[in-house]
Amino acid sequence: MNNGDLTIKEIEIKLRYYCSYQERCHKEVQEKLRTFNVIPDGVNQIISNLISENFLNENRFSKSYVRGKFNIKHWGKIRIVNELKKRNISKYNINQGLKEIDELDYQNKFEEIFNKKLSSLEGLTLIVKKKKILSYLMYRGWESSLIYQKIYEI
Repeated sequence: MNNGDLTIKEIEIKLRYYCSYQERCHKEVQEKLRTFNVIPDGVNQIISNLISENFLNENRFSKSYVRGKFNIKHWGKIRIVNELKKRNISKYNINQGLKEIDELDYQNKFEEIFNKKLSSLEGLTLIVKKKKILSYLMYRGWESSLIYQKIYEI
């Protein structure tokens, strides 16, 4: 059976599963709907139904995304915010999501990552170590003020 043989109801059922398997944002669901070649009215109807049935909730998505990227990927706030913006998440929902990060946990995670990276750079000159740590942490979205403050300590 190819995608063209599916009714709107069958596509909606597939998307319920898609959304229940993992938190999704509107943009991801719209991209998934494109693979089914659904007409724009059908897209709006399906998304509306998914929202009203609470399969799709951007506030919940944002909180889940922030927790996952911080706890598992060890990303800083800058990278998390940029990735959420790419997914067209509202400023309000981004801020709600960021509340999931405890400030003390954030500081401790930064220290842990910084020290782990520093210890992996044995045998390099101080200037090379600083450069590598800076680029490593900047790429992961940690604030430059935090990084520079810590770099000056070594």
